[in-house]
Amino acid sequence: MVCARSPRSMAGGESNMGEIETEPIRPKVTDAKGILKQNREFLDFFWDIAKPEQEIRLQAIENLVQYLKNSEKEDELRYTLKRLVEGLAATRETARPGFSLALAQVLQVFEDVPLQSVLDQIKEKHDPQKVKKKLVRNAAFGNFFGVLSLSQSGRLTKEPRVVLESVQLLQSLAQFREHLKDLPRKTMVDILSETPEAVFEEVLLGALKSDLSSAFSTPEQLHLLLVAIQRFPGVLKPKKLKNLLGASSVVTADNIPKLVEVLKTAAKSVKKDRTMPPVGLDLLKVALKENSFDLFWKEAVINGLLKDQLGPSSYMCYRLLGSALPLLSFNQLKCVLGGEVMKHYGEHVVTAQLPDRFKFAPEMESYVDSFLEGCPDPEKQFAVMVAFSSLTNQGYPVVPSYWKVVRHLQLPVLLRYVDWLKDMFSNPQLDTCMDFSTKRQQQNQEKGDRTQHCVFRLRKWIVPRLISIVDNPLVKKEEDLVMDIARFIFFHAFFKVVKSNPVIPETESSLAVPLDEQTRSVIANSFFGLLQHLNHLPLMGDSPEVAALNERHVQGVTADGTLWIFCIVQYASVLLSQSKHVQAARPFSKEQREAWDRMLQSVEALHKKAKKSQNMETAAFQQLFLLVGIHLFKTPEESVELINDLQNCLENAQEKKSKKKKATASSEESEEPQWVEVMVEILLTLLSQPSRLMRQVSKTVFGRMCPHVTQRALQIILDVLDPEKDEEESGVVVTDQKDSRKQKKEKKPADNEEEEGEGSDSSEEDSDSSDDEEVGGGEEDEDDEEKEKVNENFRLELMKVLQGKNALDTEGAESDEEELDDDTMMELDQNISALFSEQKKRIQAKKDEKENMRKEKALVRDFKIKVLDLIEVFLSKQAESPLVFGIIEPLLGIIEGSMGSESSQQEQDFLRKTADIFRNQLCKTKRYCRNVSDRKDELHELMERLLTRAQKQADSSVSLYYFSAALYLVRVLKGNASDTPAATPAGKSKKQKKVEAETSPTDQSMCVGSLDKERVVALFQAALTDFMTRRKSSLSGAMFIDLFIRFPILCVQLLESAVRYITEGVRQHQQGQACALVQKALQMREVRQSMTDTEWTELIGRAVGQVTECLKTVTGFKVKVDQEKVIQCLELTRFLIRTAQQQKLAVSVTELGPVLESLSQLEGFRKSGHVDDTYWNVMKLLGFSKPKKEKVKKPAAEEQQTAPKKKKKGFLPETKKRKNRKKVLVEEGKPSEPGQGADWEGKQGKNNKNKNKRKQAEAGMGESNWPAKKGKFQSGNKPKNKKGKQQRGGAE
Repeated sequence: MVCARSPRSMAGGESNMGEIETEPIRPKVTDAKGILKQNREFLDFFWDIAKPEQEIRLQAIENLVQYLKNSEKEDELRYTLKRLVEGLAATRETARPGFSLALAQVLQVFEDVPLQSVLDQIKEKHDPQKVKKKLVRNAAFGNFFGVLSLSQSGRLTKEPRVVLESVQLLQSLAQFREHLKDLPRKTMVDILSETPEAVFEEVLLGALKSDLSSAFSTPEQLHLLLVAIQRFPGVLKPKKLKNLLGASSVVTADNIPKLVEVLKTAAKSVKKDRTMPPVGLDLLKVALKENSFDLFWKEAVINGLLKDQLGPSSYMCYRLLGSALPLLSFNQLKCVLGGEVMKHYGEHVVTAQLPDRFKFAPEMESYVDSFLEGCPDPEKQFAVMVAFSSLTNQGYPVVPSYWKVVRHLQLPVLLRYVDWLKDMFSNPQLDTCMDFSTKRQQQNQEKGDRTQHCVFRLRKWIVPRLISIVDNPLVKKEEDLVMDIARFIFFHAFFKVVKSNPVIPETESSLAVPLDEQTRSVIANSFFGLLQHLNHLPLMGDSPEVAALNERHVQGVTADGTLWIFCIVQYASVLLSQSKHVQAARPFSKEQREAWDRMLQSVEALHKKAKKSQNMETAAFQQLFLLVGIHLFKTPEESVELINDLQNCLENAQEKKSKKKKATASSEESEEPQWVEVMVEILLTLLSQPSRLMRQVSKTVFGRMCPHVTQRALQIILDVLDPEKDEEESGVVVTDQKDSRKQKKEKKPADNEEEEGEGSDSSEEDSDSSDDEEVGGGEEDEDDEEKEKVNENFRLELMKVLQGKNALDTEGAESDEEELDDDTMMELDQNISALFSEQKKRIQAKKDEKENMRKEKALVRDFKIKVLDLIEVFLSKQAESPLVFGIIEPLLGIIEGSMGSESSQQEQDFLRKTADIFRNQLCKTKRYCRNVSDRKDELHELMERLLTRAQKQADSSVSLYYFSAALYLVRVLKGNASDTPAATPAGKSKKQKKVEAETSPTDQSMCVGSLDKERVVALFQAALTDFMTRRKSSLSGAMFIDLFIRFPILCVQLLESAVRYITEGVRQHQQGQACALVQKALQMREVRQSMTDTEWTELIGRAVGQVTECLKTVTGFKVKVDQEKVIQCLELTRFLIRTAQQQKLAVSVTELGPVLESLSQLEGFRKSGHVDDTYWNVMKLLGFSKPKKEKVKKPAAEEQQTAPKKKKKGFLPETKKRKNRKKVLVEEGKPSEPGQGADWEGKQGKNNKNKNKRKQAEAGMGESNWPAKKGKFQSGNKPKNKKGKQQRGGAE
């Protein structure tokens, strides 16, 4: 036992198993007083301290200290110190820190323990001179961790002598640098940082004199000197330093080369850690203290480390730059940020963008972030932001446009920085920027106006930087700043300055370099991205009202409730009215200006109306007018049409409200489309734009107009999603974002949707419609056929060209190179070259056409994914509308069509989103149409179509969606009964349910609402028959189980059929599913309440009979489906027997016994444990008990065959082995039965062989003893072995 080991053996922990076996046998130790048990708890602490898990180690240390406090036994404390000191040199690396920390905690708590004695124990126990050579490394670690524990105890500085000896011990460990690295030096630095000045001067200075004098030798020694200078300035005065170093300061011109070499060594030492070496930061601080920072930065950093051209040295320069930011004065900061280190860092950022390159930019960002967060000086904050923003690569700043560090800027600094960005946009001062070009850029640089290129790149960066300030929610800003940025970007995107005007601040600063069309296009696209951010911008301010509105997630408005986009439209109106001072980049035509004015009038009217009464419809129109109006500056032609349509929609909507319902309304609706339908077409047009803002606004507006959506408006949306109308009726406008070229397919007036994309070409008009349907191998086959045709045509044309110049042999004549002169050959070459060029153009045109078709198909699919947003919004807002029923079949058609189509990622996303909407927003929603009495016939017909389609599907997963839709209709038709007096108990209290169950149990089966029970039962009866009688039915048992659980009223009607199919099912699977259905139905309380006692008894009896007949047909358990069928039958049988016994029904189960008994005799019955367990659960109910199995010991020969053979090392090959005559004879005759006698004989034979090996060889006994060794594997008993020997002797 472990408890029997002595404390010494436990503490040592180094003896191996071999040493334990050689120890003499000790007498048995008795634990009468429980001393060993008590020590067991104490000793377990040391085992846990050595474990690798940190939590276990910390908990063990805490428990050990608490145990020693409570026990107050000196012997246990002495043993603890001894054990912990021994553990400092443990072989396992994870154990040493645990013992060191434990020793530090014990010394900290028990201050009576002298540190001198502990240090002496450490020196004595872990003396490297006395231990074995292989344990020198452990002894070195033992000394180091021992001193570390003394330092961590907090008592080391109180005993100067111990401090001195500890430092001397650490100095002696320098010879073990290959093992300890620089850990001793770091520990010495830690000790110095806690040592009082008096102790240092009196005790340590003399001991450290050699290290301090050779400070320029290694980074550790220099770091020790730097820490001492900062910690004890009164001791290490300039005079003292001159005695130690030969100079009164560290950073001098003479010491610079030495410092550079030390810094290079330190940089290489942290190459893997990627951190700032402490010696570098301390040297920087000492240089600042000695007023020699300029010398250090110029000579040591720029002319020393930076010119080294090595990665570690360069990264150390960057780290020195980042670490120096909070330490420098304003002038020093400007000098550093405008020097060579910054420029070198910029080149690194640009070149490190290649893959598999180390990127320092995140680390530099963390330096700048921490500086801005802790810097209270606004001048320094602004200087750092401007310096990093001015570090440009051919005009483009190296810092990202979205820089998180901006969040720490003070508000005045932020305003000043925004003004600087706007000024740099208007008057790019490239000479103030620290611009650079990489070597590759210099080689590839084209001759031309480089300034224009740099200005374009700079402006391209400034606009996203301004937008990021608005978009970042962590930046503290005000509404005036946001509006100022939005006005600035909008102005320069669409207007030009003619004359300065104080009313318009943007006109006061003219552009030094005019904007070209490319720059304006970039700014315009960025502006609409800014609109997207403004649409989701939360309210700004610290007032309680703003906080309350933010909790309600009010977005896209100012503090007074005005839309941000409305503010921009007002600003645009001001600009358009100041034609003398401002001119539009693309002036409006008369029609466009009239559309703009009408839009403003409509918005003003809606704005006044919204102030009087909040209306969702008014807000929707107002937002759409503003959005389409602002797009007049980008796409004026399309926007004019949309504004006209919106105007007509608004007028029709207002007329419809003002008028009462008249008889002429129906005729007007039939002739002209309603305003809602036109609005839907407008929304579809907006969705076709490649803009997140358009998509978001379209969803918002449609959600507000959902209560007014009509059947025709909804059908317009569904027609877009209909896969059958893709080629004929869906109108799509494909827009190329690069060239803004459009190509329109055939489109009907009712389908006015748009889609935007890339790569449209005029060649698409000639493409066949069949190209859209090409998928997979069919497309490749057609490509091959086309290539063959092209090759044949090209071959014929080439033959004509060659024959025209007599370049081909005719009628077998011999070729003669001199037949063609030079002019003819040149002309022939030109003709052939032209022919090949035309052929190349044809091939490329064909490829471009196919690529355009592929892109167009992707655009249409992407457009449909966006249109699904409208369906999702409608189902969430109007789940109780009867229009929902018209969405069911189109969504199912999409699922059915997409399930077998191409497996591209876009197609999968479309299918996944459609299925998610159908399942979660439609079938599983808790809200549905309550009043369906006037359309119940229509819903019943729809249910019939759905169930018919479900049975005809080839894929069971698609069939599940159709079946779920049918169940949804059942719930809708039946759920309407909750408003009638004959309500189902589902919506009532428990007390009402109990009363109704007791008084009239059959009332619930009559509560069907608008459900035609007979018709619906017939439909599901046909579906159940299809499932049970067809071998390859797409329906499943889980569908009908769901039907039974959700609608017990139908379950009662289908129960008889399910019982019949227990024996009449077409296959074993259907029969098993029938058993599961019957069991689930019989377990439902509603089914029991719907029957009288007689009917219930007869039903149980019929079910027992059917199960009995089903079990009689079982002939074996060869396949898994047979096992599943028997399991379902047995589970149903168990339920039937238990029900009959508990309710004391007059049901005979006597016939079941013989059938079940015969079942257990079939082949393969015991292969499945589930079948066996279920079987005996049923047999127990019939009075049978499971027989106990007799454990039969397997013969050793079988165990030898089943057990995996261990691979023997160094065994002889088969050709070199002696034949086992005994084993051969046994295999030829009858094998002997196993027993223990042969084992003993085998062991004896082995021992005799080992002891008398030489004698056996000489006497010729090897052959007789060799089989005895194998006897234990044959393991026969003694009598049979003797018999076997007799037989063998007779044979011999």
